[in-house]
Amino acid sequence: MLAIQLILIALFALIVLKTVFRFRAGDLNWKELIFWLIFWLAAMVIVISPDSTFYLANKLGIGRGADLIVYVALVLLFIMVFGLTVKLEKMNRDITKLTRKNTLNNEEKK
Repeated sequence: MLAIQLILIALFALIVLKTVFRFRAGDLNWKELIFWLIFWLAAMVIVISPDSTFYLANKLGIGRGADLIVYVALVLLFIMVFGLTVKLEKMNRDITKLTRKNTLNNEEKK
């Protein structure tokens, strides 16, 4: 096993532990925990067996395994950015509603 593989496996193992701790602290729900555990465990499998991505890439008509990883990573990033944008817009609307309500309540008290 190459040194970079050992480093990445150790890094991913630490991230898995941090994910579990975040779940225990209440920062993640069950679905998020399962998603991230599968994600990081899949990353470990790819690091341990990089040829697996080549095999899967060929089955999907992609030339190299590294290209497959880049495509999947980009799709996941776009999905996550979209989800965060939607949540941020909802938070902005909620803050606006709360601010208006608070202002109206303060004006009524005067």
